[in-house]
Amino acid sequence: MEKLTFEQALMKLEEVVKKLENKQIPLDEAVKLYNEGLELSKVCYELLKEAETLIVNTEE
Repeated sequence: MEKLTFEQALMKLEEVVKKLENKQIPLDEAVKLYNEGLELSKVCYELLKEAETLIVNTEE
């Protein structure tokens, strides 16, 4: 997955969620989207942890 900003990853994650909410998508596509969503959520989490670390280190 290419390097994304937090905002880009979150926007893509929101798009994936909207697609998954469509109950008409085939199972194989839903599984693919689910896995993509997991990866995007990991990216968001890691970027938030990095930001938290920067803030904590700045406060010290």
